[in-house]
Amino acid sequence: MVEATAGSMARDVEEERVFIATQWQLMWWRFKRHRAALIATGVIILLYLVSIGAGFLAMSDPSDGQVTHAYMPPQMIHLFDGGFKPHVKGVITGRDPFTLKKTHVPDPEVVVPISFWITGFEYEFLGLIKTRRHLIGIDGADQEDRPAPFFFGSDKLGRDIFSRMVYGTRLSMMIGLIGVGISLFLGISLGGISGFYGGIPDTVIQRLIEILRSIPTIPLWIALAAAVPRDWSPIKIFFSITIIISLISWTELGRVVRGRFLALREEEFVTAARLSGATDFRVIFRHMVPSFTSHVIAAASLSIPAMIIAETALSFLGLGLRPPAISWGVLLKDAQNIQSVAVYPWIMFPAVPVVIAVLAFNFMGDGLRDAADPYG
Repeated sequence: MVEATAGSMARDVEEERVFIATQWQLMWWRFKRHRAALIATGVIILLYLVSIGAGFLAMSDPSDGQVTHAYMPPQMIHLFDGGFKPHVKGVITGRDPFTLKKTHVPDPEVVVPISFWITGFEYEFLGLIKTRRHLIGIDGADQEDRPAPFFFGSDKLGRDIFSRMVYGTRLSMMIGLIGVGISLFLGISLGGISGFYGGIPDTVIQRLIEILRSIPTIPLWIALAAAVPRDWSPIKIFFSITIIISLISWTELGRVVRGRFLALREEEFVTAARLSGATDFRVIFRHMVPSFTSHVIAAASLSIPAMIIAETALSFLGLGLRPPAISWGVLLKDAQNIQSVAVYPWIMFPAVPVVIAVLAFNFMGDGLRDAADPYG
């Protein structure tokens, strides 16, 4: 009897806890039960931390290379050498006498130690603080005659692919965030106007959405990206590509917001706000938009991977970001030649973070979409 009473009291406490919880608390409790979404969120946070500390994590300057180290294969890390001493073997560079192909053969007699918290090339941490401190690599005293370890190999100019992938994280991940921010603004603003006012504004905006959605995406991207002057700086090209992707990606969110506004504008709380003298702007952004913010967040998280793929595709085709800018798409441009991929397969490594980022955002978006309806 005592156990039954205790169990009943525990259920009552749990029910009361759920009853008084806010919608955000309910969302968080449900989101925590989605294991894949939690892991994906951790991966996304890690990627953004990598983008923030790219200079600290990179082992060599991503723009500097030596032709003698071109297309060097990934080097194996050895952890022990008479104790815990991380190192890679030296490399003997030569040329095959029959195929004339450049060869890189490990030299077992030469040990190149890997150090932590080293002094290396200069960079600006967070774009503000100049420093030469790096997490891992070869200490500054040995860098003159020994290249940084090529964990992921090197490209055709002898540049470290690992360091370039780390730097590429900044642009590729930032395009997703900034692009979604612009898409959210356009989708909520135009979709809200369409659903709230109806009539002529609704007709004009819906026809605009239909026109944009009827145009094949890739040709439209190509046409808009080709209009960007080729002599622009990487920063200008970055923002122009972001805006181009955003101008096309807001239409789906605009449709969703319009549908929500059509359903909400006849609700009693909206009528009460209007009768109390609230302006249309206050009714929209103070009363209507917050009521489906969770759905907007879920939609935004699912839009970011589409923007990352769009930037990667445009840069891969040579129509997006261009060198000296570094993004995952720019790095994959070297993989256009199938013969190069067959001979030097490690140049496909930049595709790995693209896949990881897209999967992580999709898993997180699924979790947010389920959590956005905590009563379901």
